[in-house]
Amino acid sequence: MADEGVILKSKEVFYRGQKLEELKKLDVREVAKFIPSRSRRSVLRNFQNHEAFIKRCETQFNARKKIRTHLRDIVILPRLVGMTIGIHNGKAFNDFVITHRMIGHRLGEFSLTRTKVQHGNPGLGATKSSGVEKK
Repeated sequence: MADEGVILKSKEVFYRGQKLEELKKLDVREVAKFIPSRSRRSVLRNFQNHEAFIKRCETQFNARKKIRTHLRDIVILPRLVGMTIGIHNGKAFNDFVITHRMIGHRLGEFSLTRTKVQHGNPGLGATKSSGVEKK
């Protein structure tokens, strides 16, 4: 191939027909027009909470601090793309890098609260026939 030495430009990311960089400049209520209806309703009713969370994330991101939160119901908006956020699952904080494919989803969808139970073998004395000596 003749184009092997050419460095490919990174693809521009679009979300519902809009460039991601343009969406990052918009206000929270203006971005709500582009996200799915269920998430839009949540954002429009609680836009103060979303704005406060984004502002807090941006200050911590610029200060190179870890972003950790218990707020699992926050809808992911374009201004959060590229940040690493620790989302609490009830026991620990799981770190996730927010990508453009996560826009419109909630933070809690990516930090699962339940895990699959892995049972071990029963120990001595767990059953009547497990070989425990009676005294």
